[in-house]
Amino acid sequence: MQEHRSLSSDRFGEPALVVVSGPSGVGKDAVFQHMRNFDRAWHFVVTATTRPRRRDERNGIDYLFLDQAEFEHMRQGQQFLECAEVYGNWYGVPKQQVKDALSKGKDVLMKLDIQGAATVRSLVPDALMIFLAPPSVEELERRLRLRRSESLQTLKLRIDAAKMEMEALGDFEYKVVNQNQRLDLAAFCIDSIITAEKCRIPPRRVELQ
Repeated sequence: MQEHRSLSSDRFGEPALVVVSGPSGVGKDAVFQHMRNFDRAWHFVVTATTRPRRRDERNGIDYLFLDQAEFEHMRQGQQFLECAEVYGNWYGVPKQQVKDALSKGKDVLMKLDIQGAATVRSLVPDALMIFLAPPSVEELERRLRLRRSESLQTLKLRIDAAKMEMEALGDFEYKVVNQNQRLDLAAFCIDSIITAEKCRIPPRRVELQ
């Protein structure tokens, strides 16, 4: 029987810059966490943020938690590929982290809000854009309420914003639905999209300034 070899054992195609975006609360963090179990030559971007760390989050793994002064120093030094203020907190993608991973031939995966995804799309036209969607708007609202990590006022803002963010679907190349209790399926779909794109003709060529 022929031995099955993981995709990470053979480097093929150009390294990809993969953007997974979608409305707040759709489950981007959870899907990425599941994808970390795959044996792939991937680098998961660790986003910098000024927001407070949640109880189950690890600094340097889930996010780079910075204070306002640290973040502003990096922003003034143009060290972010993109950054934006969202709900009173700053988020940014460290540019050098992306460059280093691409130079090693690794596919770079980043999870971004809709605004951040639009910025990366404009800067890197060959970035692979994937929209992570909920099964329904009602289910998205339920997930946001279950998090219980914001005040009622902030929660309402997030729900209203998430509904508007669903309208950005048409700006993406692929749609993956994050079904209830099926993180494995969403992760498998994203993995399959990346694999197919790395076989495309002509290949995507990511260039960062």
